[in-house]
Amino acid sequence: MQPSAFRELHQPGSPFILANAWDIGSARMLESMGAQAVATSSAALAFVQGTGDLGEISRDDALAHAKELNEAVDVPLNGDFENGFGATTDDVIKTIQQAGEIGIAGCGIEDMDLPSTEPYEFARAVERIEAAADAARALPNDFVLTARADGIMHGKYDLAEAIKRLQAFQRAGADVLFAPMPASLEDLATICREVDGPVNGICAGQYTKSSVKAFADAGVARISLGSSLARATHRVIHDAASAMFDAGDFSPMSNSIAGGEIDALVKR
Repeated sequence: MQPSAFRELHQPGSPFILANAWDIGSARMLESMGAQAVATSSAALAFVQGTGDLGEISRDDALAHAKELNEAVDVPLNGDFENGFGATTDDVIKTIQQAGEIGIAGCGIEDMDLPSTEPYEFARAVERIEAAADAARALPNDFVLTARADGIMHGKYDLAEAIKRLQAFQRAGADVLFAPMPASLEDLATICREVDGPVNGICAGQYTKSSVKAFADAGVARISLGSSLARATHRVIHDAASAMFDAGDFSPMSNSIAGGEIDALVKR
C-alpha cells in the first residue's frame, strides 16, 4: 500500500497546520486559504449541535459530520473520534472500520473513559490502540491513526506517564502521537525527543501565543487547532451579541467580511 498524501505531510520539525472545521463553509474557507488538510473537532461539533464535549456526540453523528466535510473538500480529512465511541476494543474497531468506509484519511483515538475525565489504565489503553491499529491496517486504503494521551490535559497523569503511553501506543501500531496541552513548549519538545513517530501539537490555550516556527523547533510534525478557531468565532458572536442586546450597539459587526468574498472562498 502506497503512503497517502496525508501521511506524507507529517514531517517532524516541518509541521503542517491541520485546520479543524465545523461545517462545510468553514472547511472550504480554510481549504481555499491554504489548509493542506482539514479535521473535525468533537468540541466544535458539540457547539454546532448544542451539546457537551464529554462523550455526548454519537458515533453516527461524528461519522456523518466527517463524511459531509470530507465530500466538501479536496484535501485530506482527519476525524476527531474521541475514545472510539465506546469502552471496548470492539467499539474502537467498529469506529475505525466505519471511518474507512466513508473514505477519510485518518482519525484520532483518546485514552479517556468518557464521559468521565479519567483515563483508561495503561494496559487497557494500549490494548485499545492496538485494536485500532490492526483495524486501520486491514482497511483497503492507507489510514493514519493518531493515538492520544489525553490524561495529561486533564491533570490525571504527568509528563512521564504521557510519554510512556505514547511510546507504547507507537509500538502498538499508531502512526501519529498526541499528548494535548503539556505544560510548556519544553515539555512538548521532550515528548518529540522521546517518541520516534510524528507528534501532533495543538494550538490552544497558551500555545496560541506560539508560532509555527516554535512548534517546528520543538520537533512536532503537525499542529492541530482543536476547537480554538471555532471558539474564536464564538467570541465574535458573544461580543457582538453582548453589545447589541446590552447597549444597543451594532458596531462590532462593522468589521465583517463582505459576503461576496465569502462566496468566493466557499462556493464550488
